[in-house]
Amino acid sequence: MRIVALANQKGGVGKTTTAVNLGAALAELGHRILLIDLDPQANATSSFGLQGTDGTSLYDPLLGGASITEKILPTRRDGLFIVPADIDLAGAEVEIARMRLGRCRRMTRLISFCLIVPRRSEFS
Repeated sequence: MRIVALANQKGGVGKTTTAVNLGAALAELGHRILLIDLDPQANATSSFGLQGTDGTSLYDPLLGGASITEKILPTRRDGLFIVPADIDLAGAEVEIARMRLGRCRRMTRLISFCLIVPRRSEFS
């Protein structure tokens, strides 16, 4: 499995758009993709029509209250899955920064790529 984090400290440079389109393209090539949306604005999540999925972000798994596998949702594209974001992530920056890659690594047998869309402030 490969982990790809699309990061830039400036907003509006296409991180989310790149992650969503890269994920769709790789899924089209037959790879199984997990896109993890860590931005509380949830633009990657809404690009799949999944807005309003409160309680499905990584917030609870990061605090030990749920498994990440419980948060993975399918998209309309075969082979492309997402862990959606919600506004709760705004209060979990420290937990996310410390734990996100470890959670992703446990899934190495299930997916080809893990695409991570970070919050802007994680890299400021």
